[in-house]
Amino acid sequence: MVAEDSRVVAEQLKRCGISMDEPELDALVRGLAASPAGDTAPLPFEGRLDEAARSALAAAVARERERYRDLLRPFDPARLQRLRSELHRQNLDGFVVPRADEHQGEYVPLRAERLAWITGFTGSAGVAVILADKAALFADGRYTLQAGAQVDARLFELHHLVDEPAADWIAANLPPEGRLGYDPWHVPPSQAERLEAAAVKAGGSLVPVSENPIDAVWADQPPPPLAPVVPHSDSYAGRSSAEKRQEVAAALAAERLDAAFVTAPESLAWLFNLRGGDVPFAPLPLGFVLVRGDGTADLFLDPRKMTADARAGLGTGVRVHDPEALEGVLGEIGAAGLRVGVDREGTPQRVVQMLRGAKVAWFADPCALPKARKNAVEQEGIRAAHRRDGAALCRFLAWLDRALAEGSVTESEAAQRLDEIRRQDPAYRGPSFPTIAGAGPNGAIVHYRGSPETDRPLEAGNLFLVDSGGQYPDGTTDITRTVAIGKPSDEMRARFTLVLKGHIALATAQFPKGTSGSQLDSLARRPLWEAGLDYDHGTGHGVGCFLSVHEGPARISKLPNRVALEPGMLLSIEPGYYQTGAYGIRIENLVLVQAAAIPSFLRFETVSLAPIDLRLIEPSLLSSGERTWLDAYHRHVRSTLAPLLAGADLAWLETASRPLDGA
Repeated sequence: MVAEDSRVVAEQLKRCGISMDEPELDALVRGLAASPAGDTAPLPFEGRLDEAARSALAAAVARERERYRDLLRPFDPARLQRLRSELHRQNLDGFVVPRADEHQGEYVPLRAERLAWITGFTGSAGVAVILADKAALFADGRYTLQAGAQVDARLFELHHLVDEPAADWIAANLPPEGRLGYDPWHVPPSQAERLEAAAVKAGGSLVPVSENPIDAVWADQPPPPLAPVVPHSDSYAGRSSAEKRQEVAAALAAERLDAAFVTAPESLAWLFNLRGGDVPFAPLPLGFVLVRGDGTADLFLDPRKMTADARAGLGTGVRVHDPEALEGVLGEIGAAGLRVGVDREGTPQRVVQMLRGAKVAWFADPCALPKARKNAVEQEGIRAAHRRDGAALCRFLAWLDRALAEGSVTESEAAQRLDEIRRQDPAYRGPSFPTIAGAGPNGAIVHYRGSPETDRPLEAGNLFLVDSGGQYPDGTTDITRTVAIGKPSDEMRARFTLVLKGHIALATAQFPKGTSGSQLDSLARRPLWEAGLDYDHGTGHGVGCFLSVHEGPARISKLPNRVALEPGMLLSIEPGYYQTGAYGIRIENLVLVQAAAIPSFLRFETVSLAPIDLRLIEPSLLSSGERTWLDAYHRHVRSTLAPLLAGADLAWLETASRPLDGA
């Protein structure tokens, strides 16, 4: 922060009874700027600042944030050479760079975007392995095309994360006696075991580093974020934090555990009814939790982030520590020989090392399942959020048809307009993920991320895929619609209809209790399979309630998953088809798992509300039952959203949701 900013802000804070020296103030401003929360987040000391102080601090944060605007792009190949020099200094022959931070979350703060910084790849899942003379990037099927477009193939080999795992490449390429480094804060025990086995197979060894070599050479790396932490009202959460902690304590007692270590920020937010803004697209505070068997808890979170209301809302039984105290507290746990549950898929390997002396038991995050089972209050909030979000999406789709009739629209213009419409809702807290707005061949990139270089106009004869969602205090949304621009081809209509048939098959399924998502996945794929087609991504993911848009532990996927679907779980159903270089198709709704009329059976309740483009449906490919579902869904959309729309938007809805026979 420049000296003039520092002086003005310090003077304004002092007038409000807050004294900070220049280093403290600079650290606060930089930490706030490193958080993606933006202007929607309250500033620290919110209740103590007058308007002048609030404005001065906000202005300083905004100016600092400008420094981070283009932090990762364009990619500089010189970074790779600087990293290799640092590896040599640390006596390492290679280094593993996962797309991860200390919490193994999908979305990470700018400081943790190490994979993007060193490779240019900005997808949310991937890993790089960098050796002295070669390197490789591994990305899953959602990002195959994106990785090819973003990463220099002269510097990195590109591989499929699942079909060609990094461990196999390490075993084949690490030199004999090679020392492969990894940061134990960013790798959980399960992954560390695979990496170690691969290194040993190559005749080398896996070496934990005390200093991350990327951090050592990333000169302008942002600091950890300091977005303020605020309470999430019980009127939205449906249960108090004390009740949730007692439920977790009961789970610990059933496993004879004295405590459990919780890493996931979603679990922290859910357990304490708190929300923050440390990562993009999800209202999450970053921190760690040690839940005790008596229902008390230790919360390790930077105290500068805690607002007065958040502290008061914690009540008794929760001890707040500076993160620097973590090693000491875990050391005490180890010295006492307590039995501690640790999630081997999500806890940093470094935490396991700190628990030396404790009886460590592999134990899934005890908050994950209770969090996934939305209670009655949360379910009503989810329905309300989807009504408002559905009305916003209809306003957007109506606008899109009018705008295309009058002139041209680009992908970026469409995405911006959709966000502007959602922002008209006072409860809107921002997108739940980066909007995917792909026209023509860009729609075939499953997780397409638009840029000025790739921005395309929506042209006649193309398809436009828009996958978007919003964060609201009462729910998180995620919906995809594919729309025709002009007259679609017969092939487009046929394949869209096959995707729709798969969507309907899964949305109407009844299944016995104990069924997992992997057992249902083929229902959505069968119509495509019968035509010799498929899609390279999961069919559905869990969704949080004003938390992360991607939530475990349940999912609907070909990948094995033993977690049974339970009442209250919110999941997506999103089959698709992608013709590389031509177009993409996806139809996504969110569904709540509910009890079926048949005892011991479950069903899905669709909560997403927006018409499915009738122009893309080939009626002759639908059965009578599928037609009935589509017409009933459109009647429900029309009757639910009509009171929220008016004028041309309402007229558009009535046309877009008409019976299929009238299309």
